[in-house]
Amino acid sequence: MTQLIKVWDIPGGVHPPENKAQSLIEPLTPLAIAPQLILPLNQHIGAPAKVLVEVGQAVLGGELLAEADGVFSAHVHAPTSGTVAAIVEHVVPHPSGMTDTCIILDTDGKDNWQPLDEAPDYQNLDKTALLARVRAAGIAGLGGAGFPTAVKLNPRANQPIDTLIINGTECEPYITADDILMQNRADEVIAGTQILSKLLGEPGRVVIGVEDNKPEAISSLREAAKGTAIEVVSFPTKYPSGGEKQLIQILTGREVPAGQIPASIGIVCQNVGTTAAVYRAVRFGEPLVKRITTVVGEALDTQRNVEVLLGTPIRFVLEQHGFNEKKASRLVMGGPMMGFSLPDTSVPLVKTTNCILAPTRKELPPPSPAQACIRCGMCAEACPADLLPQQLFWYAQSEDLEKLEAHNLFDCIECGACSFVCPSHIPLVQYYRAAKGEIRQHRIDKEKSDRSRRRFEFRKERIAKEEAEKEAKRLARKKAAEEAKKKLAEQKAASGDAKTAPAPAPAADEKQRAKLERLVAAAEDSLKQAQKPLEDATDEQREKQQARIKQADVKLKAAQDKLASLGAATSAQPAPTDKPAPAKAAADDPVSAAIERAKAKVAMAPEDKLRSSLESLYKRLAKAEEKAREAREQDSDKADALEQGVSKLKEKIASTQKELDELTPSSVAEPTPRDPATSDTSGGATADAASSAIEKAKARAAAMSTMSAADKLRNQVDSLEARLEKSRARLSKAEAENDENIDAFKAGVEKLEVKLAATREQLAQQNEQA
Repeated sequence: MTQLIKVWDIPGGVHPPENKAQSLIEPLTPLAIAPQLILPLNQHIGAPAKVLVEVGQAVLGGELLAEADGVFSAHVHAPTSGTVAAIVEHVVPHPSGMTDTCIILDTDGKDNWQPLDEAPDYQNLDKTALLARVRAAGIAGLGGAGFPTAVKLNPRANQPIDTLIINGTECEPYITADDILMQNRADEVIAGTQILSKLLGEPGRVVIGVEDNKPEAISSLREAAKGTAIEVVSFPTKYPSGGEKQLIQILTGREVPAGQIPASIGIVCQNVGTTAAVYRAVRFGEPLVKRITTVVGEALDTQRNVEVLLGTPIRFVLEQHGFNEKKASRLVMGGPMMGFSLPDTSVPLVKTTNCILAPTRKELPPPSPAQACIRCGMCAEACPADLLPQQLFWYAQSEDLEKLEAHNLFDCIECGACSFVCPSHIPLVQYYRAAKGEIRQHRIDKEKSDRSRRRFEFRKERIAKEEAEKEAKRLARKKAAEEAKKKLAEQKAASGDAKTAPAPAPAADEKQRAKLERLVAAAEDSLKQAQKPLEDATDEQREKQQARIKQADVKLKAAQDKLASLGAATSAQPAPTDKPAPAKAAADDPVSAAIERAKAKVAMAPEDKLRSSLESLYKRLAKAEEKAREAREQDSDKADALEQGVSKLKEKIASTQKELDELTPSSVAEPTPRDPATSDTSGGATADAASSAIEKAKARAAAMSTMSAADKLRNQVDSLEARLEKSRARLSKAEAENDENIDAFKAGVEKLEVKLAATREQLAQQNEQA
């Protein structure tokens, strides 16, 4: 029958030997079940599936082993019944021989299946239900890179589809898997095409494209498509007309723009094997667990097409076809143009495996050594994507990634036509694949760098904002301080002009008095509440009550004292006069009081001055030693600084004492002790403690003043050893009680050990000098 449908030609292309007849001699045959199946979790483009089973678990055929992880992923099902033997890294089909996570299934040979969810009336299912069944079956593209079919059948709402193309071209030499499928199961292909058409909203044109070197397949399809709107179109054989973009151009005359997908121009393209798998998934509920694969090559005793379970090791497939390893030049997964050599026969057959080629050296000789490019231009003539392979090769060699992208490297479909015609035998496709990998990695690195840069810029903005806020607050505080300073200066100026200290405003006195009265009343109420008797109180509760009573009593006395002081000040305030008394002015003015004290000190005799200074120094020494002792007990970081302060005070006391002795050698140089009854109004205990501390400090200072440098160092060593012993005891106790401050105790011990070692070294040096 003459075909009246117009087809277009594509640029370039080649005509390699087809070698398709030998695999079509025998009919399509199911292959036996292998003893063990190896199922990779990633047999598709996108994220690998997530494992749902455990080692040792028994499974049935069709049972879900791993579920899709996200939209761009696909389920993995058990092709037959058996037991999960392992979930490990295993070699997978890849040119690099890489490994990936795989589920190892030991088959039991019974091929028991779980019940399938059939749909006899699938024609009445809506789009959502149909798409769910396709996704549940784990179907990915069987003729290309393994794109998840459910994603491809659900384009964006802003991309209406007007053409559905079913790809039955199969232009690669040796491969006849799609050909024998169309010959034997044309009705399934047509039924699957109708399901795809419904999922895509019934496009205006539905066409199945087949090369004219498959007459039996074309005849079977046309017979099965009678009574439908499906067109079966044949066109001249030329490699690589089976490429998605090339087939679209042949059947529609439209070109897919660079960097876009067919859906962007209203076209969806699916493989015939994928189409038949969609029908079986929708109608019978069958998951994708097997496929038709061409097993061909003169190194095999039998060449044919077989229906084989996914996960079957290539070694098992070759054994079933009489593989002669000595005759084979290599093993290729896929065809001779776009396939890749297998590094290991233990790799499994996966969803995208359409051919296993085992050629002899005569049939497919090893590639010749590459020579220099002679710039013949034959690669450009053969390129079906209208690229410039020669320029791409040069830029790939020089790693000029920008020029490669500018020359549309990613439009290369890696068909191998350029390498096929190259007289210098340059493996051009290998250079293009490597360059694509570098560009992808460069994009990933750039994206990471951009994210880091954005984070850095955001951090800079945040810090700048915080600094601006701090500066604004600082300026506000500075302005407030300047205003307060200015106001205070104005008040002092006004006070100086008046030459008198104005009496407090009566209103202010009344407010202060009212406030103090309220404080006294509140303190009295707190004391009454604390003094209420407790019923059935424990000793601990009574102790707490006594503490509260004492505290309330202290607060009450303090409030009463303040109130009394305010009353005394008010009653004692003299009437305003033109010239206030000097004593009053000195009492009210701190500056005047300081001047009066300075005058009195100047008028004192030298001996009295020294005695006064000595008495003050002893008081300061007592306080300093008390603080240093507390710091040592708490192992504080300030202990060393306080010790130095004590030493300086002792030196100053010794110097002052010596000076006083020189002035009055016959007199007693020690300051006259005060009478506790007159010098301490807070109680005798405090005065006694202070006097005792002063006496001890005087004794230590006197002893230190007579010590030699070596004796002082020995004294210091003894003190450090005592402190170190106490610190170690505290550390041991903290470790026993698992105290949270163990690290601080350890740091204190280490610090004391270092200081003790340094002091001992100084003592040793002092002894050597002596």
